[in-house]
Amino acid sequence: MSGLESTTIRLPKAKAPRNRTIALNHTEQENFHQNLKKVNSPVQLIEILNKTILGEIEMVVPNLPESFVDLLFLDPPYNLNKSFNGQKFSRRSSSEYETLLDSWIKPLVRLLKPSSSVYICGDWHSSTAIYNVCRRHFKIQNRITWEREKGRGAKANWKNCAEDIWYCTMSDNFTFNSESVKVRRSVLAPYRDSKGQPKDWSYNSKGSYRNTAPSNIWNDITIPFWSMPENTEHPTQKPEKLLAKIILASSQENNIVLDPFLGSGTTSVVAKKLSRKYVGIERELEYCLLAEKRLMLAAQDKRIQGFEDGVFWERNSLKRLKNN
Repeated sequence: MSGLESTTIRLPKAKAPRNRTIALNHTEQENFHQNLKKVNSPVQLIEILNKTILGEIEMVVPNLPESFVDLLFLDPPYNLNKSFNGQKFSRRSSSEYETLLDSWIKPLVRLLKPSSSVYICGDWHSSTAIYNVCRRHFKIQNRITWEREKGRGAKANWKNCAEDIWYCTMSDNFTFNSESVKVRRSVLAPYRDSKGQPKDWSYNSKGSYRNTAPSNIWNDITIPFWSMPENTEHPTQKPEKLLAKIILASSQENNIVLDPFLGSGTTSVVAKKLSRKYVGIERELEYCLLAEKRLMLAAQDKRIQGFEDGVFWERNSLKRLKNN
């Protein structure tokens, strides 16, 4: 299989009729493998633009050009005991995790433009470490908390169903497109003024709604699952809608988005759908190949679930409004 012989990659399993999980057949594995980029020495921007790089962040980043990134999205391993796809990550002390996180982030600073924005994912276990590393290298602008509606209950604790994203910039000169990331919410009790006109809301053939300013609490995100066309077998896949919010808010068309922990490709896929350029780095061959398949599909279908008519719809409201 020309470079794939030593790597075990799962072949598609028989799926239920409504299961739309993206998988790779044998032919796709070979074809998409040819698209991947390896970086073993210094490269020019043109060599990596709109590419998926197969490799370790520690080996790839020192060979990338300076000051080319407009938006950096980081979804590193959380500070948890985790095992997936044959890889294990053991929980460390907060100070040890901070040191590890800094070893990943510090070399990336060289790649950023003075006007760059940075988003770093984590959970409550890693909040202190992320904050300490961020304030060392960036200007911290905010902390986003988004509802991850899946999660296990616990008899002696609160159910953990939220994650954080730290929003930082390199300077006070940065992009933030507030109008591009408004949330459309259905209005259940619409008020009218003395003339009978809508007060702080609008209506059309889809129903009554209000476009609200974006906040740092996101409760309109759906985790990918088996019936969604963006779903893969990656265990910590971020939703396309989540990346769409970040990319629209903090970049312009043709800007360059970098994700050094690409996973199954969500960041690159959404960047492509929104007319941005992208560079993704991922150590696992299987996930690189899934990213390439999703990029191929994105060229055919640019829809993002939950984003329509130029606004983000609150969860389950689009269907409800259309049915009104």
